[in-house]
Amino acid sequence: MHIPDGFLDAKTIIATGALSTAGLGTALREAGKRLQARRIPLIGLTAAFIFVAQMVNFPVAGGTSGHLIGATLAAVLLGPSAAVIVMSSVLIVQAFLFADGGVLALGANIFNMALVAPSCGYGVYRLLGLVLRDERGQLVAVSVASWSATVIAAVFCAGELAWSGTAEWGTVFPAMAVVHMLIGVGEAAITMLVMAAIASTRPELLHGSDRPKIQEGLSPAFIYAAIITVGLVILVAPHASSLPDGLEKVAGALGFDHRALTSPIVPSPLKDYQLPGLSSTSGGVMAAGLIGGIIVFGLSFLLARVLLPRSKDAAGRQTSVKQR
Repeated sequence: MHIPDGFLDAKTIIATGALSTAGLGTALREAGKRLQARRIPLIGLTAAFIFVAQMVNFPVAGGTSGHLIGATLAAVLLGPSAAVIVMSSVLIVQAFLFADGGVLALGANIFNMALVAPSCGYGVYRLLGLVLRDERGQLVAVSVASWSATVIAAVFCAGELAWSGTAEWGTVFPAMAVVHMLIGVGEAAITMLVMAAIASTRPELLHGSDRPKIQEGLSPAFIYAAIITVGLVILVAPHASSLPDGLEKVAGALGFDHRALTSPIVPSPLKDYQLPGLSSTSGGVMAAGLIGGIIVFGLSFLLARVLLPRSKDAAGRQTSVKQR
């Protein structure tokens, strides 16, 4: 669902860029009020995992592939504000380092996948959680939420393409919605499996959990998750499906795929997830994935770390007021 440069006109680029800037600023402000130091490594690791998981395309019916967006996963695990930071970090690195999604279209991609998807996914999850209260019900809730977030983000993408005059709304809306309904099934399954693993081993890591707070015991969980992330890069990413993803499939079917710029506006050192000198090899994909995962981890970790003093100051002021 990464929109390339060339699909959107100037007004859509400016509007989505402004909305994304405002949304990211709000998320940073809200995260700064509530961020806890012990969750900073989890933010970085979640970003790295989602980045790597997005490299793994899975085949979908009709000669199409899809990949995990991860927005609902991040929102349920970290909260919606932190999820915006995580998803924005992933999308920024993908655009500038890998030419995955256009630089001019970055505002639209952040709006769809870093603002709309986690907000809608988290909202559906919390709403269903009011009824589905047991552990199995929560897994059903997160799977429905992740499917819904994928479809809703795709509908917004269709709206941007229609507003830009790239495709007619009456054709691009059903095309994007239907293909992402199928992709959303994979998103739901992956998200549910990850959340089931976390709920059964470290339920206190979930955002809003009433279990005991995270203590130093986060270290083993962090190590296990890091091993899984690296394993995805080495064992799975090189074998990802080469079929076109949902947006590429729709663009080809509706005849606007030629609008995509063939060369990125900003030179990307690891274009198409390949390391120079190892192009079109499994080694190139693995190296690019590891480099990208480390950079995404560092960027999201740094953003969270910069916000931490604000949250500490806020906590100190609250303590001072209570003492008075």
